[in-house]
Amino acid sequence: MKTSNPVLSRLGQAAERERAAGYGPHGPTAQPGYGQPAYGDPYPTATGYPSAPPAVQPMTIDDVVVKTVTLLGITGASAVAAWTLVPDALIGPVWMGAALTGLVLGLVISFMRMANPALVVAYAVIEGAFVGLVSKFFQEIMGFQGIVLQAVIATFGVFFVMAGLYKARVIRATPKFTRAIISIMAGLFAVMLINFVLSMFGFNTGLRDNGALGIGFSLICIVVASLSFILNFAEIEEGVRMGLPQRYSWTAAFGILVGLVWLYIEILRLLSFFQGDD
Repeated sequence: MKTSNPVLSRLGQAAERERAAGYGPHGPTAQPGYGQPAYGDPYPTATGYPSAPPAVQPMTIDDVVVKTVTLLGITGASAVAAWTLVPDALIGPVWMGAALTGLVLGLVISFMRMANPALVVAYAVIEGAFVGLVSKFFQEIMGFQGIVLQAVIATFGVFFVMAGLYKARVIRATPKFTRAIISIMAGLFAVMLINFVLSMFGFNTGLRDNGALGIGFSLICIVVASLSFILNFAEIEEGVRMGLPQRYSWTAAFGILVGLVWLYIEILRLLSFFQGDD
């Protein structure tokens, strides 16, 4: 079970360990070394024969779809709650807190070897609050009426276009393509983090302003965020082929949610640049 994708390599290794620990065929006719633990059966019975361990279903495309829709629903509900409940005077602090908390939690989930539904759901709640407050800022505080609906339509439009391109194999997640996108994403996040730290000390780089530099940077982020879905689709397809356990569908859904939130925020910002010129 080998793959050029480092994330899938780790997940595949975890799945192999689970099968080696007893998630394969069991019973008195099972062959030694196949699906049985090295030191006795963890599920002994009164008869003395090894029993079947709890069934672990493999991940399917439907599982990922259901988990993704669930996370989007949670994110949307959290966004509405934050928009409604957080006073205008507290938008900035709560927005900042949600952004930092979501960043830390996202990094924890990304680097974990095991899928954790509770953490993924918590991430969706926090990101929902972040998205809701950012949306409220642009539409209610800045007065860009209709910008949220435009950004939502554009975000899902891009997502479905990328899904169509991937299904038609117009864009493929080759090893070279994967390495390039991951490297560019890492570079962009590093630049955004540095820009954020500098802004806290009063330095304005113009990277997020309504100017040529800001518009150009947002366009680059939108393109890269869109292409990141190709990596998500490839991971899901290969994960299903590798027979990863069903709970890894949460990890796959988390990856899609991260891309959608990033894409939405960048489209929202870009639209605000053009509306700000009116």
